[in-house]
Amino acid sequence: MELQEIDVFIEKNGQVRIEVRGVKGSHCLAETGELEKTLGGGILSREMTPEASETADADAENEEQQGGG
Repeated sequence: MELQEIDVFIEKNGQVRIEVRGVKGSHCLAETGELEKTLGGGILSREMTPEASETADADAENEEQQGGG
């Protein structure tokens, strides 16, 4: 299983930036949903990483082929 990381940056002006790594597809939105709500929910912009276009299904298939899951 790949390491999943969520980094939260708070700028001097109070603006918050969240960066997610190691999460495939749109699952990152589910991973950060509660955090975004807690921080006020006012999303000014969202920039998706290349990982967002990958599918989690490919990872599950690879894990099964390697004897996991």
